[in-house]
Amino acid sequence: MHLKKLSKETIPNYQCGRQNNLLAVLEGSESDISIDVSTLLSTYKVPQLHPFLRHYQFHNTSVGGKDLDENGDLEANLDIVNMIILHNFSILSVKVGSIERQASGEIKLTIDQDAIVLPSWCTQSCLPGHVKVTLEKKPICCYDCSPCGEGTISSQEDADHCTKCPEDQHPNQDHIQCIPKVITFLSYQETLGIILLVLVLFLSIVTLLTLGIFIKYIDTPIVKANNRDLTYILLISLLLSFLSSLLFIGQPRRVTCLLRQTAFSTIFTVAVSSVLAKTITVVVAFMAAKPGSRMRKWLGKSVAKSIVLLCSTVQIGLCLIWLGISPPFPEFDMRSHHTQIIWQCNEGSVAMFYGALGYMGFLAAVSFTVAFLVRKLPGAFNEAKLITFSMLVFCSVWVSFVPTYLSTKGKYMVAVQIFSILASSAGLLGCIFFPKCYIIVVRPGLNIKDHLMMKSQDGI
Repeated sequence: MHLKKLSKETIPNYQCGRQNNLLAVLEGSESDISIDVSTLLSTYKVPQLHPFLRHYQFHNTSVGGKDLDENGDLEANLDIVNMIILHNFSILSVKVGSIERQASGEIKLTIDQDAIVLPSWCTQSCLPGHVKVTLEKKPICCYDCSPCGEGTISSQEDADHCTKCPEDQHPNQDHIQCIPKVITFLSYQETLGIILLVLVLFLSIVTLLTLGIFIKYIDTPIVKANNRDLTYILLISLLLSFLSSLLFIGQPRRVTCLLRQTAFSTIFTVAVSSVLAKTITVVVAFMAAKPGSRMRKWLGKSVAKSIVLLCSTVQIGLCLIWLGISPPFPEFDMRSHHTQIIWQCNEGSVAMFYGALGYMGFLAAVSFTVAFLVRKLPGAFNEAKLITFSMLVFCSVWVSFVPTYLSTKGKYMVAVQIFSILASSAGLLGCIFFPKCYIIVVRPGLNIKDHLMMKSQDGI
């Protein structure tokens, strides 16, 4: 090493002549030693190196001493390692390939491309819950990080794509893991269910009290004025309508799903057809009061009962067809809400559901039209005015029900139907029976035949 590197004097063991053999030395050492080695190697061309220079070892910081063969090639195999610098500046070594010397003397190079992690000099690594988005006209190591979409997660850094959660699970807030969805339905334990239950019980008690008043004063003129049997049928059907709302609260079962819509439709049809029969009775009674009228033969209980029976039979037939073709059944709706599984009753045939509602709406519209046309009859027959207001409330509730029902999901959709049942039934009960109960209980002096006849004569 201490030869005169730049001297022009004769150097021992050196033969003149230049050789173009390429020699590469890969090692980090002190600068003084490197300069001496480079000078020596440039002087003693391969294979003119002194024999003692042929037998050497090389060392580095990651691998122990490795011996070279007589040709200067490594005798051992090598691992190719990818050094990854993490966010905390620690270094992770990942084997991505190897160099193996075959028995034939050939060198075999193996590279695992999937194991190679290229460092990004453009952006930080994407955290879990995000996905890499390639940037146009940028190197492959440059990308944006986009949050995982609805219903998907990513649990690793620099994820190429997000994984969709199962239907019964949903992502947590950070979109790094899937958690089970909560099963929901309208129950008696929650506030909404308790409020509806209290309303059902209150309106049922009011209906029972009204029925009791009409039974107690069965022989008074107001009770007898417009077919007592229809009055009792209407009150009982309203009571059952209130109680049928309880079928919509609680866990949906096969029996409750079969009964809730069919029972509601049938009971409500009986109530509406009773109102229609009372309206027609008012018209017939007024026309029969004229001298020589032929309408007297239509007076009586049989005609009114026939109207109720006929209208109710049609609705019962529709419900039987509904149950025979596509009956309602309980189901778990996992798609309508992101974090909940809605336990509900599938109506089966949507067409039959709206067909039953449409039939009730048709009867209500007919009742309202007839009652409105005869609302100015003399005072003795002025129940048509009460029916007009009751049908107006009834139709308003159910017209607003359809868009509201279609715009809600889950237990709130059930609550909308329960509220519509209670509101429309309460409208019939209040508009038709509250004025009569007021006269019977508070103003009994008006509940006499002479008073009604006097109102009829005065045309009030």
